[in-house]
Amino acid sequence: QVHVVESGGGLAQPGGSLNLSCVASASAFRINIMGWYRQAPGKERELVARIIRGGSTIYADSAKGRFTISMDNVKNMATLQMNSLKAEDTAVYYCNAGPSFGGLSWGQGIQVTVSA
Repeated sequence: QVHVVESGGGLAQPGGSLNLSCVASASAFRINIMGWYRQAPGKERELVARIIRGGSTIYADSAKGRFTISMDNVKNMATLQMNSLKAEDTAVYYCNAGPSFGGLSWGQGIQVTVSA
């Protein structure tokens, strides 16, 4: 069982920045994969960025060049630095984490709103 907790959401202006954090706790195994997803009203949940222990990352096209995901392997913490925010980045952001792709657990989600 992996327990995932997100923090850092809120309100930002267009062009602004927000930093999201996700901490995963697991007593029986190592966290190897952490990812950020988002779900806007009326839309399906989509991948924003994912990182694998060792540093391999993948980004959605909408996030490339603006968002950066990083992982602290000791703290099992993934950070999503979001810059140059746009109104279309408004969504509930979810973190998932786990030892493998077949064993990922989700957090509760946090709201990110980009508005003037």
